[in-house]
Amino acid sequence: MINIFEVNETNEMIEKENLDVRTITLGISLIDCITDDLEKLTGNIYEKITTTARDLVAVGKDIEKEFGIPIVNKRISVTPIGLIGASACKSPDDFVRIAKTLDEAAAKVGVNFIGGYSALVAKGMTKAEEMLIRSIPKALSSTRLVCSSVNLGSTRTGINMDAVRLMGQIIRDTAEATKESDSLGCAKLVVFCNAPDDNPFMAGAFHGVTEADAIINVGVSGPGVVNTVLKKVRGESFEVLCETIKKTAFKVTRVGQLVAGEASKRLNIPFGIVDLSLAPTPAIGDSVADILCEIGLEHAGAPGTTAALALLNDQVKKGGVMASSYVGGLSGAFIPVSEDQGMIDAVEAGSLTLEKLEAMTCVCSVGLDMIAIPGDTSASTISGIIADEMAIGMVNQKTTAVRLIPVIGKGVGEKAEFGGLLGYAPIMPVNRYSCEDFINRKGRIPAPIHSFKN
Repeated sequence: MINIFEVNETNEMIEKENLDVRTITLGISLIDCITDDLEKLTGNIYEKITTTARDLVAVGKDIEKEFGIPIVNKRISVTPIGLIGASACKSPDDFVRIAKTLDEAAAKVGVNFIGGYSALVAKGMTKAEEMLIRSIPKALSSTRLVCSSVNLGSTRTGINMDAVRLMGQIIRDTAEATKESDSLGCAKLVVFCNAPDDNPFMAGAFHGVTEADAIINVGVSGPGVVNTVLKKVRGESFEVLCETIKKTAFKVTRVGQLVAGEASKRLNIPFGIVDLSLAPTPAIGDSVADILCEIGLEHAGAPGTTAALALLNDQVKKGGVMASSYVGGLSGAFIPVSEDQGMIDAVEAGSLTLEKLEAMTCVCSVGLDMIAIPGDTSASTISGIIADEMAIGMVNQKTTAVRLIPVIGKGVGEKAEFGGLLGYAPIMPVNRYSCEDFINRKGRIPAPIHSFKN
């Protein structure tokens, strides 16, 4: 049982150390909306979302007020639209109409974002899924709240390199379509390997087809809390360090469990999972990079960074799984550059490069996240970076992702400004040697030998 006394224990964390519940995400199945009539489909989608989520924001605010726990975002995820629109959509523009419907429904119920403008193409693309992918630049440039994701590979199926090649161009086109706002559209677009069905975090949230009709998933945060407690054990052994992180992760996750349980009860919607990720913000002190420095590094990116991040990620998960029976989503540590002031400082100091970030993604929760690159980076180079990250996920049987932002009109040494939780990002240099001949090969990279587990 969770009670108010456990919440009171976290008051100082909330008031002084940036502890928050990053999101309550309501997953909604749109499978029962499917029809071959586009007008009817968009009407069904709007009705299903606005009916199911009508009380989400109000309930979130009530929980915040009653327990004193900040809930930063209220979000919705839906069944991948590549599936929902397959019968009705005959062109990319038809999918854009669905994107606008999602945007209108999200605005109506007052949520911060809606995810699920997605396609799952790890092994191959249907015509409908390819149309959705090709519609992404227009969809993201003509909506405000819609987030998009594409799953390009998995440990079981390998990597769909045709889709990887296409996504390199789509990211470029999305950057061009939103160049007036520092290519902000790319901040709402992420590609995955091994995408989870229950992720509450944007831009990658979608409601998997294995899920119930509606579900409540909660994402917690708290890098500032972990950083503060680690200051008390400076110079102590690794055993003390690990125990401290585990105990803190337990307390943070219990807050998420409480919020999830309350939201589930008040909305009369089943509880799904708590995602116990350490998700940073631009606020000073709310940084995963600062935790790495507190562990003993001069800057994130210094030798030892990957080992320190592996330790942190593992202890967060070990502490979190004791606090909730249902841990899921991504869970662990995020390392987005633009959303983490410590990461920004490391890039500007020259200690953190794109290649070092790629090494760190072998042991973190997600991957190359919110990284601004020069606007003249070629589509094939973007596809090559994606392919490398997909390979890490495929071989290591973990989720990896890429959210790159080629900032049109800007280059290395300049900054991209996104605002709010997205912060700002220094534009990082990219290896200029070509991988075009590799990317232009057709087909799939096969699944690794250890994928055969039957």
